[in-house]
Amino acid sequence: MKSALLSIVFSFFSVLFAFAQKNDYIKVNAAPSVSKELTFADSMQVRELFLEGLQDKIGLNYPKAFMNFEKALKMDPNNHAVLFELAYLHFEENNVVQAETYLKKAVSIKSDNQWYWILLADSYKRNNKITLLIPVLNEILKLVPDQESYYYDRANAYLTLNDVDNALASYREIENKFGSSNDLYSVKMTVLMQYKKYDELEKELDKQIVKNPKDVRNYIYLSEIISKSGNRIKAIEVLNKAKNQFPSNSMLALALADQYTAINQLDNAFTELKMAFEDAELNIDEKVRIVLSFFPKFADEQAMYYANQLSSIMVKVHPEEAKAHALMGDVFFQDAKYQEAKISYKKALELNDQVYQIWEQLLRIELNIGTFEELVKDGNMALSIFPNQAALYLYTGIGYAQLKNHDRAIAFLKAALDLEPSDKEILIDIYSNLGDSFNALKKFLDSDNYYNQALIINPNNFYVLNNYAYYLSLRGERLEEAEKMSRKSLDLDPNNPSLEDTYGWILFKMKRYAEAKKWIEKSLQGKPNNNATQLEHYGDILYFLGNELDALKQWEIAKSRGGTSEKLNRKINEKKYID
Repeated sequence: MKSALLSIVFSFFSVLFAFAQKNDYIKVNAAPSVSKELTFADSMQVRELFLEGLQDKIGLNYPKAFMNFEKALKMDPNNHAVLFELAYLHFEENNVVQAETYLKKAVSIKSDNQWYWILLADSYKRNNKITLLIPVLNEILKLVPDQESYYYDRANAYLTLNDVDNALASYREIENKFGSSNDLYSVKMTVLMQYKKYDELEKELDKQIVKNPKDVRNYIYLSEIISKSGNRIKAIEVLNKAKNQFPSNSMLALALADQYTAINQLDNAFTELKMAFEDAELNIDEKVRIVLSFFPKFADEQAMYYANQLSSIMVKVHPEEAKAHALMGDVFFQDAKYQEAKISYKKALELNDQVYQIWEQLLRIELNIGTFEELVKDGNMALSIFPNQAALYLYTGIGYAQLKNHDRAIAFLKAALDLEPSDKEILIDIYSNLGDSFNALKKFLDSDNYYNQALIINPNNFYVLNNYAYYLSLRGERLEEAEKMSRKSLDLDPNNPSLEDTYGWILFKMKRYAEAKKWIEKSLQGKPNNNATQLEHYGDILYFLGNELDALKQWEIAKSRGGTSEKLNRKINEKKYID
């Protein structure tokens, strides 16, 4: 019996030695335990414990399963099935190190069981032992050579170790064994690109073009690879070769546009873009992205021209797409063509009135160009769709104020305030416009309160400082304070004719006529198309400086520029200042 046992042990170590030779990464720390030969009764008990352990595992009673498997292993230390089940339980409990110990022993005993190797591979993946994972995958592939996924696993493992050559060799093996596929081609190209294997990429793409000459993507990919190596002229030649076969392909046109742009052949790029934009099948979002890319370059008139032309093509090709008209509006807006922008935005809203940004931009334009009746109408329409937007109440409220309907303006401005906007600039605008409207209604305490609220948020807002100071001066109240606010606004925004006019007027109200004349003249010089109020103020100042004739002349010019106040008419008729 002793000699037979020694023979068994010797045979086992021979197998283990051979395994270690072919797989240096798998280290078995100890040989299977040598134990006495099991009696029939012991074998039956081990079998019974094993089956009970399986039942416990299926019932998710892991503690009991552990107990039964460990008892079985104590009686039969070389039972590879028990070792595997213990490894599985430890793996499930995330005790990966212990699982590996059992699995290495199991595969050393039973090296032809794929499931043992697969669980060992999973444990190495979970523990990120990639160096050990690769030889395990090799063993799995020997046992299940037709399982394609394990070849991909091995390639990924090589990539994790930055062993790109072996990864590519794995992909070639997949192609040789299972044939080419879109997935394989895609992953291989990604790897070659990532690791800048440009020569291999070119060869691969040349092969693909020969194999499938109608696939435009291969030409585009090849041009990209060639351009990365610095030869854009050759890249353009590749694309033009493809264009000869597919003259209407918009993707080729876009690729050519990119290449021409890179070598500053902008007219050629624009020609390709126009062709691409004529394709109704080309995704409109891609077209929008391209036009938007010109916006930062609008200081260059050529960029503005390109954007305008491409947007016009979009509107022609996609007449029922709100995005096309909205983008056309954006281009007009950037070019200060506000009337045209307004028309485009309204067309976009006819097609889709659910885009908030278009409404807000439309109201801004109507405020900017002074179409206040339209502003009020469109503002109310926008609020019927977006009733919780403070900016819409603000713009509509300003529209009412400009139409002299200050009660309505205040109602909308307070509605904006009730929404508690977090944007401080909007909040300042609400407060300052409430100040303006309450002042117009001669509710001066409320007016001053709202101006002060705006200045609490930003004491350096020159617009609020200017208006607050001006209205105080018209009332003849707190002139010293008004002068300081007006002076501060000028320090914040020097050479602003409107602010200079306010400051000159406040000095006039303080009877500092010579200083007032200096500032009002500076205001007039800075604003050639002077409004009636400025000219009337200039006449007032000249009158108190004793220059009645020039004063009368300025009052008459003020009337010709649209001045209609009763006081102005009296000044002209009576040829004297009327307070």
